[in-house]
Amino acid sequence: MNLRLAPEPILPARDAAFMRGYLDALALVERLHRLLLDVLKDEFERLAIEDVNPVQALLLFNIGENEVSAGELKTRGYYQGSNVSYNLKKLVELGYMHHQRSEVDRRSVRVRLTDKGRRLRDIVARLFATHAEGLTSRGILDADTLDGLTHSLKRVERYWSDQIRYIY
Repeated sequence: MNLRLAPEPILPARDAAFMRGYLDALALVERLHRLLLDVLKDEFERLAIEDVNPVQALLLFNIGENEVSAGELKTRGYYQGSNVSYNLKKLVELGYMHHQRSEVDRRSVRVRLTDKGRRLRDIVARLFATHAEGLTSRGILDADTLDGLTHSLKRVERYWSDQIRYIY
């Protein structure tokens, strides 16, 4: 999606400048997500890990030591419905996750990482730790800048979530 090609809205100059910045930020968020997936893909290729894709690896990383249902992952806003169900099923088939029916709601399936899943999660965690070290040691980000960035992104997330819930 190239937001820069979107038609220019008719806004006062001050608002138009903000709109250009907003569209640049949206495009950057999208590029960063794709780039993160490419970084994971490259790491897996380097380590000859061929059975898991980057989205599935992030799913394992985000689940961590928790036991969750697909519904919980969707409600937390991490994943879309059909994608999470497909990826969880695939990860169970590949031996990265255990699954069992919930004792409370037999329709619900709970999943947790196997030892194989934990090993892959640890690979991703080490990669992220290496990135964090590189970002700080090269002076690209410091803790205060990262806190400000995270705070701003959370505010945008909250605004977008409110738009979905309250504006039709």
